[in-house]
Amino acid sequence: MLGEYRIAGRRATEIAADVERAVSAGTLEPGRQLPPMRELAAELGVNPNTVAAAYRILRERGVIETAGRKGSRVRPRPATTGRDAIDVHVPEGVRDVSRGNPDPALLPPLAPAFAAAAARADRAPVLYGDDPLDADLVRLARAELDADGVPDGPVTVTSGALDAMERALVAHLRPGDAVAVEDPGWGSVFDLVPALGLRVVSVGVDDEGPLPQDVRRALEDGARALVVTDRAQNPTGAALSAARAEALREVLGRHPRTLLIEDDHGHGMVDLPLHPLAGVTGSWAFVRSVAKTYGPDLRLAVLTGDAVTVDRVRGRQRLGPGWVSRLTQRALVELWTGGAVDRTAVAESYGRRRRALVAELARCGVEAHGRSGMNVWIPVSDETGAVAGLLQAGWAVAPGARFRTVAGPAVRVTVSTLQEADMPGLARAVAGVLHGDAARGYV
Repeated sequence: MLGEYRIAGRRATEIAADVERAVSAGTLEPGRQLPPMRELAAELGVNPNTVAAAYRILRERGVIETAGRKGSRVRPRPATTGRDAIDVHVPEGVRDVSRGNPDPALLPPLAPAFAAAAARADRAPVLYGDDPLDADLVRLARAELDADGVPDGPVTVTSGALDAMERALVAHLRPGDAVAVEDPGWGSVFDLVPALGLRVVSVGVDDEGPLPQDVRRALEDGARALVVTDRAQNPTGAALSAARAEALREVLGRHPRTLLIEDDHGHGMVDLPLHPLAGVTGSWAFVRSVAKTYGPDLRLAVLTGDAVTVDRVRGRQRLGPGWVSRLTQRALVELWTGGAVDRTAVAESYGRRRRALVAELARCGVEAHGRSGMNVWIPVSDETGAVAGLLQAGWAVAPGARFRTVAGPAVRVTVSTLQEADMPGLARAVAGVLHGDAARGYV
């Protein structure tokens, strides 16, 4: 059943670890059926309850899934590998528009900010038991949240947006609970949810955000949490409109016990207003990462939410890393107050490039989506063929498989490394791959 590979171990943790290593190494491929519990127990000479416990560990880690009498099998995308494994080798001379990184030219230099923060730290070093939050950062963050209509709530700091989401989910949910997730959506969330032993429920997305009918269906079917990207949705560029936000508030209002997690990672680099959903449910978390505007290496996000959620996040954080470096927090304050980033100019820069590519693709007869942010989503009929064809044409794009479960095939283009002059050539290449000879008519 498993070819030459034989599961090993005497304890549940040993069996689970052996299977997990085999999945990570590719020895057990996605979809591979695992032996029935009694059969494996007999082969290993252990109690069937030991194998049952091992399989439970693997399910909770997002490595396998169980379908009743059909038994257990390796998940189609096991959490041990992650979606970054769906990668494209970029040959020399090929333009790489697949990575999803911000434009380095639009990021501020970090050294001066850290030097200023370090000078302050030398005068008053942070010690165990000190306040883990920089008061100036909390004040600045809360003022901007207030200005954007995010409800009042305590503020804390986490090591990036995904860290905040993980802590919020763990604060309220238990293994087996379902989480409604945008599809297509951020691949890391698709990996995170099953890694926590939770179940992904896909919710469709259009240019204005999650589809209300899909959210309603997911919540009526028992999903206990909903994750929404307010602006610059990765990979589609979707952004909540005022009308869509109102429709989603109406749906959520009928399910007040839902944990609502909002990701506003586009803050500071998006040219569309925020329409927050926060506060319509009893449990909520609103996350703002600084990665796209000030630099991914800062590894910092601001989190606000209801008092219970934030308190639980802080409590769990104390038992792990303790706090996010006050030095990093202070450096961000220096960047923020020193005007290191012209947010309006950054948003306009990404907007011009994104709109230029969408317009050129439309001119070539290619459907594309990119309402906000730095990414453009292009539906295709054959994802593998499109990626390979564009590589031959000199462009490396991201496979849509990184960002979807049930959504249709597509490719993602990040405009950060492009200039407006690049867009006609890229659009013609995309049209040439998708339309073949018909693309020759586009000039």
